[in-house]
Amino acid sequence: MARKYGKAAGTKVEKAMHEFKRGKLKSGKSNKKVTSRKQAIRAIGLSQARKRGAKVPKKRAASRRRS
Repeated sequence: MARKYGKAAGTKVEKAMHEFKRGKLKSGKSNKKVTSRKQAIRAIGLSQARKRGAKVPKKRAASRRRS
């Protein structure tokens, strides 16, 4: 079975978590401090890896509400 995430993606997430644990990780345009572990991994670590061209699966589409 092929790996879903490349080595470069893991390195980016690792760096993001390192900053998060030390309270230095900032998010987006607002530049607010990241307080959530999930946000540090998903939103920041993986998006940075995507921008660098690392092997990362596409983002899931937002689920639609049924009425």
